[in-house]
Parts: sequence; structure tokens; C-alpha cells
Amino acid sequence: MSIYRELRAAGITTRKAATLTGLSRATATRRPRPPLRVVPEVPANRLSAAERANVVATLDSPRFVDQPPLQVYAQLLDEDTYLCSVSSMYRILGEHRQVKERRRLARHPARVRPELVATGPGQVYSWDIERHEALLNRAVVKGHRLRLVAASRKKLGAA
Repeated sequence: MSIYRELRAAGITTRKAATLTGLSRATATRRPRPPLRVVPEVPANRLSAAERANVVATLDSPRFVDQPPLQVYAQLLDEDTYLCSVSSMYRILGEHRQVKERRRLARHPARVRPELVATGPGQVYSWDIERHEALLNRAVVKGHRLRLVAASRKKLGAA
């Protein structure tokens, strides 16, 4: 860019200077913009630390521990109590890493897949469904067959 400016200062036309430097004229003549410094503004109605602690204490109380913030908000409004908006409740719970399913749910163990074990030949069979596309008329044919899945790895008669 500095070479372009030097050529322009020497009296060379913009077209010629752009061609010599390999820059487009639009890029070369564009004014550099100063970087934007965005300072996030703190809202005037932001909840104080004490109010936020009160919201967390209310949401974690035994009465509301199993309910989502929308239901807590509705029940508190029925009692003429306003803590904050529902989105603020979610935001505060997110800061405390509590945005998850709040109900007590059963934890089921992972399903155990059956293991196919053969102690002799021809003991383990499984159904197999095959899908074949016919070349004529683009018909799909499904075939069922019984096939041997696992064979014995033990020698018969060996102890």
C-alpha cells in the first residue's frame, strides 16, 4: 500500500499505479477506517448481586426445586411477588450452571447387548434381511434368510 502511495505522490495515475502494484483501484483509494471500540453498556436496571443471590435462593428452595423458571415466575406473580423476568431467571441459573432438567428423574442403566457365544458348530443363528434393487423396473426386493453368525472356536472333544 505504501508503494502505491509513493507512486501517486510521484505523479503516476491511479490506474497505472494500481496496475504496477497489483492492487485494484477501489482497494488502493479506500480510506482506512479506525477500529471500532465497542464498550458494552451495563443496563440501568441490572439486578444487584444481592438480588441475584435472592433469585438463586428462591429457585433452589425446596418449594421450587423441581419446577422450571416459567412455573416459578407464574406462582410468584400469583402471590404478588416479582423477582425478575423469566429470561433473567434462566440467565442467572446459567451463570450458576443450573440450566438443566430440574426434576428428579430415574437414571436407567445402559442397555446390555446380548453376546452371541457358540460352544459348538451350528449353535448361533440370526435372521438377516437383505435389500436388493432389481435392474428391471427399479423394483426393490427384500429377502429373508437364516444365516450362521458365529462358529465354534473350540475344537470338539478338546478339554
